Amino acid sequence: MKKMTSVLMAGLFAAMTLASCGGDGASSSSTESSAPESSAATESSASAEASTETTELSGTVSMSGSTSMEIVAKALAESFTALYPDVTVDVQLGGSSTGIQNALEGVSDIGNVSRDLAEDETGLTPHEIALDGIGIAVNPENPVENLTLEQIAGIYTGEITNWSEVGGEDLEIYVVGREAGSGTRDAFESIVGVEDVAAYDSEQTSTGSAKTTVATTPGAIGYVSFDSIDDTVKTVTVNDVAISLETIQDGSYVLQRPFLMVTKEGAELSEAVQAFLDYTLSDEGQAVCEQVGLVPVK
Repeated sequence: MKKMTSVLMAGLFAAMTLASCGGDGASSSSTESSAPESSAATESSASAEASTETTELSGTVSMSGSTSMEIVAKALAESFTALYPDVTVDVQLGGSSTGIQNALEGVSDIGNVSRDLAEDETGLTPHEIALDGIGIAVNPENPVENLTLEQIAGIYTGEITNWSEVGGEDLEIYVVGREAGSGTRDAFESIVGVEDVAAYDSEQTSTGSAKTTVATTPGAIGYVSFDSIDDTVKTVTVNDVAISLETIQDGSYVLQRPFLMVTKEGAELSEAVQAFLDYTLSDEGQAVCEQVGLVPVK
């Protein structure tokens, strides 16, 4: 009897031991399978947190200034607000001088300036966002294909008044330009060397209106930003070099200028304004500049 009891007890102990081993195996398997789930949950949480941080930015970014920068400013605003829908980017025009004044006075967070800053335009921090070419536009019916820089200077000072003098038809030249304070005008006159001596038949207040005037006026000539050129006007080569992204970038096309976004020196920028400037100079922002026909600077 004692022997039988011993046998039963031994069997019970073995069964308990096996159950215990089986339990350890199940517990180990459960722990191993739960580890990846825990890691995935952590990654998902981190991704959600990063996404929240991306869309949490809010506020307003106000810009004003160069009409030549209207296209790129609005394109950047649209792509930026697609990433940050709670940020409003307001783009106003008025010319480069207006953009400078508004940035200095705090009327706008950013002034858009389509030229280099003058020596006396101090108190500003310039952010160069792209390079632009200035196209020499003529009426589509004009047969002239090329002008030298000297011929352009002669036309804009009134020394050359008829297209026949530069290989064209016997037709009076109608000189179109921009208003005083325009960044395009300042850059054009500086490069061509006709500051303070240029003579205009028509002074337009925007790139668009200058282009329209040239397109609808026989014998007209004007200058327009490269990203605004379309088939309503004809662009001539300058010194036998056509305007293009490549010729602007390599410097062979001489009529080019920087596009600047200026902020007041020493001013504390809001998180939204700083994020917009950072975005503009990021790979994605520079791609937007290139898409609208400008040469990226980074």
